[in-house]
Amino acid sequence: MRELGLILMSFVLILASIEEVASHGDQPLSTIAVQKATFALNHQAYIKVSPTVLGLKGQNVDWVIVEFSSPHPSVDDWIGVFSPSNFSASSCPAPADNPWVTPPLLCSAPIKYQYANYSSPKYKETGKGTLKLQLINQRSDFSLALFSGGLLNPKVVAVSNKVAFSNPKAPVYPRLAQGKIWNEITQMEVDSQMTVTWTSGYGIDEAVPFVEWGQKGGPATHSPAGTLTFDRNSMCGEPARTVGWRDPGFIHTSFLKELWPNTLYTYKLGHILSNGTYVWSQEYKFRASPYPGQNSLQRVVIFGDMGKDEVDGSNEYNDFQHGSLNTTKQLISDLNNIDLIFLIGDICYANGYISQWDQFTAQVEPIASTVPFMIASGNHERDWPGSGSFYGSKDSGGECGVLAETMFYVPAENRAKFWYSTDYGMFRFCVADTEHDWREGTEQYKFIEHCLASVDRQKQPWLVFLAHRVLGYSSATFYADTGSFGEPMGRESLQKLWQKHKVDIAIYGHAHHYERTCPIYQNICTNKEKQHYTGPMNGTIHVVAGGGGAGLAEFTTLNTKWSFFKDYDYGFVKLTAIDHSNLLFEYKKSNDGKVYDSFTISRDYRDILACTVDNCPTTTLAS
Repeated sequence: MRELGLILMSFVLILASIEEVASHGDQPLSTIAVQKATFALNHQAYIKVSPTVLGLKGQNVDWVIVEFSSPHPSVDDWIGVFSPSNFSASSCPAPADNPWVTPPLLCSAPIKYQYANYSSPKYKETGKGTLKLQLINQRSDFSLALFSGGLLNPKVVAVSNKVAFSNPKAPVYPRLAQGKIWNEITQMEVDSQMTVTWTSGYGIDEAVPFVEWGQKGGPATHSPAGTLTFDRNSMCGEPARTVGWRDPGFIHTSFLKELWPNTLYTYKLGHILSNGTYVWSQEYKFRASPYPGQNSLQRVVIFGDMGKDEVDGSNEYNDFQHGSLNTTKQLISDLNNIDLIFLIGDICYANGYISQWDQFTAQVEPIASTVPFMIASGNHERDWPGSGSFYGSKDSGGECGVLAETMFYVPAENRAKFWYSTDYGMFRFCVADTEHDWREGTEQYKFIEHCLASVDRQKQPWLVFLAHRVLGYSSATFYADTGSFGEPMGRESLQKLWQKHKVDIAIYGHAHHYERTCPIYQNICTNKEKQHYTGPMNGTIHVVAGGGGAGLAEFTTLNTKWSFFKDYDYGFVKLTAIDHSNLLFEYKKSNDGKVYDSFTISRDYRDILACTVDNCPTTTLAS
């Protein structure tokens, strides 16, 4: 027993050390000591914002000009954007909910900030400056404040006029996802629909949400939507329950059923108000998914750890999510050649600052409104002590999975258990939730086994395993330093399943860079080829694609012989199923969209059936 206790303690220490180095940088808003803020209004200081009404052409993103002045300028002065506009202590929760907030302190963090001298280098000498900031529709009005004292000892010296979008409650930022419907004949759920999720300021007592959709030029169908929301009590800890809290509005999801495969549809988000009038979004379009097993060109992009960034340069701290905008731009520019996207965890790094989920959904709207945008759960969405997460870190900032589970739809049986399978033509994707126990004997292990075992490889030859943390192989320094070269107990628990069911590729995030291994099983390369695989590979290729945008992670200097390609840069991978026998894998950098690593797999169905180590039933003399 003493020996078992030492082993368990060693495992806990390994996990703790990995958590300590794997959480790259702080949320920029967490650098502001909101709890220390005071009001020191100066009648000689001012801050003005124009225009006062935004989105007059129906847009949900707009720019404002900020003019400001202070009689005592400093290089530490900064501008904070607050929404709702009433950010004073009068809007704070009761002391029982937030005992350390007492007047006249602030009770909410800004949704973004920028230094006063960012675009006015002579601000310290003149005391005057201007800023150009981008605002998005977030269901409420805005006001800006000029602060002195830096981020650690902030003092409000001036507050601006209020600005607002013409309809702050408008339906915004649609997110498509693959869905499921019930088959009455087989009594099973099958993938054959699209889901649309969006955000608005309309509750169900004020308006009825729906989607109007159909083929271009054809009759329109109205599909109703369900509505979800949550309150501060749903959060597990601070800052999500305290200075990071912001009302999330209402999240609606509609299921568009009986779609014709590969057919182009248009759609609009709608709300019927209680007085009978309609509120509409702009028109969007999507192409329905192919029938499972269909032989056609199918292109899937996969990456992790994206985060968000601001096009106006605000909220910049320690290169927190420096590559996020480049990834976004590359995906938008190549959207006509992308059919499906997976963001496999660490989605926007809100870390308990709820407003940042709106910022993220606005950033990816051109992508997520056009192709299915599937997500997986990562440590920055789920982890919180005592909340049932497999790891005890505070990486979610108190969100404990609620935001990810509500803001995006995934076809899971229970979204609190964020594992699911989804089919796209010739692909089967098995998506794991690394923030819940995956080890043998657990509920999730049984799901993974069923997902891998239940696919018909003659119709869907390309079997892909997705997860946030690296359950396979990684040369990241924070894994190598522990000697695990991957998540402790990850491949030990799952490699027999990958091998038995002949998983082609396993792709992970968490380590913020790109890496590709050889086809491998039990730490041994099963195929020495690097670019053109023919016939059976006899193992699984493991890929780390965690360079979606958050601060990069170093590689170990140790020689990991199973590692074929490493890149310390931002990027994403693209899988192209050409037909049932040919697959193209590409790694593209976010800064230029060019291919920097690639390989092909060419094989027939009989190659999938072929036996190799540990993936065929044992035989006996009787058989």
